[in-house]
Amino acid sequence: MTRVRRFELPDELQPVQRRAVMLEKITLAYMLSAIVVLALTLGQSQAMKAAWIEDLLSLLPPAAFLIASRVRDRDPNPKFPWGYHRSVSIAYLIAAFALLVMGLYVFGDSAFKLATAEHPPIGVIELFGEQIWVGWVMIAALLYSGIPPVFLGRAKLKLARELHDKVLYADAEMNRADWMTVAAAIVGIVLIGFGFWWGDAVAAIFISVDIVRDGWSNIRAAAHDLMDARPRRFDSGGFHPVVGLVERELERQGWVADSAVRLREEGHVFTGEVLVVPRDDDRVVERSEELATRLRAIDWKLFDLSVVPVSEIDIPRPSAEGSDDEREELGRLG
Repeated sequence: MTRVRRFELPDELQPVQRRAVMLEKITLAYMLSAIVVLALTLGQSQAMKAAWIEDLLSLLPPAAFLIASRVRDRDPNPKFPWGYHRSVSIAYLIAAFALLVMGLYVFGDSAFKLATAEHPPIGVIELFGEQIWVGWVMIAALLYSGIPPVFLGRAKLKLARELHDKVLYADAEMNRADWMTVAAAIVGIVLIGFGFWWGDAVAAIFISVDIVRDGWSNIRAAAHDLMDARPRRFDSGGFHPVVGLVERELERQGWVADSAVRLREEGHVFTGEVLVVPRDDDRVVERSEELATRLRAIDWKLFDLSVVPVSEIDIPRPSAEGSDDEREELGRLG
């Protein structure tokens, strides 16, 4: 009924994609500078080490987004007949897994330092003839690495919603939450300055828990997509209303006696099939092709959708009611 074709964003979203690419390039350049600054001021602080590792990990989502943006639009070929859309989901999974692993490492390392009562020293340096506590230098480096990403994250969040891009959303959320890492690391350093040696390790553990939480939630969302689950919203906060919108259009088709929608998420687009039971055999092929074209026009994310006539339907179907959020979205869109 339809063939897999080359994917292109709608014209109105092309500028949005270009802005997203530019923001991710800016993020990469900025985070690289922040990593260098933190590396020069690490000392033996666990909190600084945790913040530095989190900044290193912050390179993964923008890098994954930029790579996937170049790969996903490649034409289908005999080796990949369905195209390269899942490159987005694979990039998302890799970035999330790296977050989880490194978060667990920081947690284990910090917990060990806390258990062994290791006292991290923070000394002084001489600058322009003055003795300056290194802690102030660390705090300045942390502020440099933590404040700008909050604004970058806010800018990317709106673009992620428009593009339905979960990698971009995950990156935006990491950037927006950077202030927590900075605050925890600064508290740890200040506590060391007041003689509370344990504050550094506790701050690092707090940061590691945040990294693990981000990693685990993003792994679940990425695995959900790769398992061909029902499409969810860009923030994974609920089912995407597109299934309900397709079902509403099917209800308007007088020649369809029964129908079922099976959609899966491939990166930032949805593919799948609509099973229909025709009331009669009159122009079934033509009607199915026309219906497929009409359904794809509902939402640009309905990229590869086939209408398949069948004699009966016996498959699990999504709830007709859906969640409260889904009903609200359906009311707004439909």
